[in-house]
Amino acid sequence: VDPLEMFMISISLAVAAIPEGLPAVVTIVLALGVRRMAAKRAIIRHLQAVETLGSCQVICSDKTGTLTQNKMTVVRCADGAGLLEQAAAQGLLEQAAAEGLLEQAAAEGLLSAAALCTTVELENDRLVGAPTETAIAAAAPNLEALLKGRVKAGEIPFTSERKRMSVILRTESGYRVIVKGAPDLLLQRCTAAKSGGQTLPLSGDLRGRILARNAEMAQDALRVLAVAEKQEDSLPASDDAAESGLTFLGLIGLEDPPRPEAKQAVLECRGAGIRPVMITGDQPSTAAAIAGRLGIDTAQVTTGAELEAMSDEKLLETVKTCSVFARVSPAHKLRIVKSFRRLRLVTAMTGDGVNDAPALKAADIGCAMGRGGTEVAKNAADMVLTDDNFATIVSAVREGRTVYRNIRKTIHFLMSCNVGEILVVLTAFLMHAPTPLLPAQLLWVNLVTDSLPALALGSDPPQEDVMQSPPNPQESTVFSNGLGLTMAVEGMMIGALALLAFSAGRALYDTDPMSPVIGRTMAFAVLSLSQLVHSFNMRSAKPVVGHGMLKNRWLNLSFLICAALMAGVIVLPPAAALFGTAALTLPQWGIVAALSLTPLLLCEIEKRFLRGRAEAPETKRSARRVFRIRP
Repeated sequence: VDPLEMFMISISLAVAAIPEGLPAVVTIVLALGVRRMAAKRAIIRHLQAVETLGSCQVICSDKTGTLTQNKMTVVRCADGAGLLEQAAAQGLLEQAAAEGLLEQAAAEGLLSAAALCTTVELENDRLVGAPTETAIAAAAPNLEALLKGRVKAGEIPFTSERKRMSVILRTESGYRVIVKGAPDLLLQRCTAAKSGGQTLPLSGDLRGRILARNAEMAQDALRVLAVAEKQEDSLPASDDAAESGLTFLGLIGLEDPPRPEAKQAVLECRGAGIRPVMITGDQPSTAAAIAGRLGIDTAQVTTGAELEAMSDEKLLETVKTCSVFARVSPAHKLRIVKSFRRLRLVTAMTGDGVNDAPALKAADIGCAMGRGGTEVAKNAADMVLTDDNFATIVSAVREGRTVYRNIRKTIHFLMSCNVGEILVVLTAFLMHAPTPLLPAQLLWVNLVTDSLPALALGSDPPQEDVMQSPPNPQESTVFSNGLGLTMAVEGMMIGALALLAFSAGRALYDTDPMSPVIGRTMAFAVLSLSQLVHSFNMRSAKPVVGHGMLKNRWLNLSFLICAALMAGVIVLPPAAALFGTAALTLPQWGIVAALSLTPLLLCEIEKRFLRGRAEAPETKRSARRVFRIRP
């Protein structure tokens, strides 16, 4: 064999074997996904998180502000006697007092004390502070005078571990300590209670009535805070001394309605085989009530205290079935996410505080809050939600699945085309026939005809069923589910069509069989056009003819551009001389067109009559088995 010929064949095989545009195309597809997510209020900080989102199986979300609107409103109050008042505005307080529901003085005293135990400030007639505290302050009577007369001598801030906040106010008679926080924990520090306008010892019976009222309010999906106080002659010596021996004043119920879009997002998650999990610092009854309204499974609710008593193995069994965790701390979040990771479930975790950073870092996808989140949380996260919305996470997952599918489409298209190119060159060599394609022609196909459709496939819009299938298994690859075999078969089909065109042109039209210019030109045309036609097959594993085949306008445009460029290489004399092609007659173009459309016809037959019958039932069964999806 001529060494020069062997060298040229080697170059041809090398050009055919290497998909030169693949790394650039995949990077561009990921970047396009990041851009689309940013438009939907999800800022991706790490590029690989886009693909990871497509495999998400569990979303662990905070309640307040993420699943709910974070628009707190005081709607109920109760003292130790359990007397209720339906709203906290001044006029309704008077109405409630007139109806005998709650003494006005007691209600005003409760709300005023709670408003004093905040960090809220009044700036230009506008309340500035956290949503819960501004809601309490807005319900208090004579707020402006109340805040002006507040003189703080000390403050013990709220933490997720303590679940309470205290202020020490300087008064004419000494010091007034006011504490607000979780009812069940605050009651443990009380020795007396105001009930029905009287201060009584906190007996077991009275404590039970208060806790029962707390449970009733929590079951109505209210966030319940308890308020207590005491008077001291001197400044308390320690935080523990300040928060002991308190007198219980009453309960305040705040309503934080679920986001309207959150329920639909939860339903979409469940349909997609993704398990939504609520993790909140609120008490179990409140968490269960909100979760029930949203469609999250409430069959089991686990508290932070129960988590503390669990071993890692017990927790591993608990997270398999429990979807609501209440009264948890950031340390509990970390244990929960690690348990999901041990089960090999791809997990997203939300957080906003400094202490949430370890859990965000440990999750496969850390989601920090953009509005109320700290910089520490944002730096530890893979994704930042600019609207703090659970539905935005679901939108990001949908986009991640779309990106993953588009990358698979791109790789599928490029690799099947490259297999076809290799087979064309290799088969001709083994049969001792003239090479069907010159190196320049192969390079043109790889760099021009392949790359533009691949980029267009990377921008394919989401398919309707993208959130109706189970997540991508973490251990899966782009060649999973028989895709490697499919690419080989389709590559052989494309290669066979090009060889058929080469043989037809060489036998029917070339005068010199050893210099088959017409046959080589027809093979070049069929290889290019059949790949362009085949790109439409990549849009879906389902039939595409009559089902949105031309929906991707960028793919349509790339087809027209590449077809025009390929025709120009054949028709224009300077380009034809450079690439070794010859002008084709109308019958020759007819053969090229018929062979080039064959991939679309064969793939449609395979999708409609073979793949649909053989794969669909088993795919659904395996999805339920692997991802524990309930029928």
